[in-house]
Amino acid sequence: MALDGRIEAAMAQAMALAQSGDAPPRLGAALPYSVFPGGARIRPTILMSVALACGDDRPALTDAAAAALELIHCASLVHDDLPAFDNSDIRRGKATVHRAFGEPLAVLAGDSLIVLAFEVLARAGDVAPDRALRLVRHLAQRTGMPMGICAGQGWESETQVNLDAYHRAKTGALFMAATQMGAIAAGQDAEPWEELGARIGTAFQVADDLKDALLAPEEMGKPAGQDAAHGRPSAVAELGVGGAVAYLKDILGGAIASIPSCPGEAMLAQMVRAYAEKMTPARLTAATSTPKA
Repeated sequence: MALDGRIEAAMAQAMALAQSGDAPPRLGAALPYSVFPGGARIRPTILMSVALACGDDRPALTDAAAAALELIHCASLVHDDLPAFDNSDIRRGKATVHRAFGEPLAVLAGDSLIVLAFEVLARAGDVAPDRALRLVRHLAQRTGMPMGICAGQGWESETQVNLDAYHRAKTGALFMAATQMGAIAAGQDAEPWEELGARIGTAFQVADDLKDALLAPEEMGKPAGQDAAHGRPSAVAELGVGGAVAYLKDILGGAIASIPSCPGEAMLAQMVRAYAEKMTPARLTAATSTPKA
């Protein structure tokens, strides 16, 4: 089965857990609304790709890890869109959860997705309990404090921001989880995979900063200009558009070199190159070109 098919099947299986029994109907509807249709499913795709590159000898555990990671990501989007944070009306081309279901149910939906992520991992633990426990630990570390996505959101309330730490936590955390959890699911050591995840995560955040500054809402499927509107730290604000593009290219150049030795090393290098092309569309590059005299 192709990776996208595996991911969607794992997500559907996870969602079925949350909708069994006498669940409150509106909250029960808010959960799949938060998850389907998915975006690019980049994080679980990276996780599965790393697992495959390392042998993928426990595919059921890999599937559970991929679903758990994507559930955390979807929960973070639900919470990010709330009035207390970005106050966004649109996400992935449709009304955000709090606009469609109300703010209380959006909070509960995000919370429920986080809890469901860890239930999915716990249920898959019978396959390889030692690996499952390590997966739980890594996902928790990359979700909360002091180095998870909660920490990343917390940086936005500080008067002085360490941009590297902000990017590493807000966006890099789940990409580090993706590479490291993929290795763990396949029975490999997680530590060598941290740098690759960190580099991909930082690259995605810088690319997102550029898109937020340069692209229109209809091109993004969500509101644009949010960094400037909310006074948030960004690579564009600190480095300018040209500096941010140069920084992005530098990060991506080092990402391929950081791939640990494994049977699927060439496949992973190809994947990083493909994501690099998607992250640097012609319009962003053109925005930094200097007209000839």
